[in-house]
Amino acid sequence: MSTRDEQFISNHCNILNRCFEQFFKKPLCEFRGGKPLFIDFDQTKRVIVSHGLENDPIFNYANKTALDLFEMNWSEFTSMPSRYSAEKLEREERDILLKEVSEKGYSSKYSGVRRSKSGRRFMINEAKVWNLIDLKGNFYGQAATFDRWNYI
Repeated sequence: MSTRDEQFISNHCNILNRCFEQFFKKPLCEFRGGKPLFIDFDQTKRVIVSHGLENDPIFNYANKTALDLFEMNWSEFTSMPSRYSAEKLEREERDILLKEVSEKGYSSKYSGVRRSKSGRRFMINEAKVWNLIDLKGNFYGQAATFDRWNYI
């Protein structure tokens, strides 16, 4: 990982946590030293992902739990449009959710079917989805987290 990638991840983890706390009134996960670190996000059993602002938003972050669940490496995951994480039949519902999050700022009870790289299907339960706002107050993307899923 390059220094630029490390700096992006460090800044991004701070934005992920700050915005999560703003909407859900608690930290995204437990941190050492009070500041979110990539290693803390990587060691949690919670999936944490985010996408950017492209016309067809592309994932720009996934912790180790997410990469393992989706059976992808960092390069594969962070080059994939986030809509491809949902099955084709689930994409319309996902679009409705993301529009709601754009307007309201967050959602706390999303459930839906996803598929890993190998085709293994799983149901995510009670995912939290929220808007990301950078330190200048600009819309920065959206993120999701969940710690409950089951294979189907």
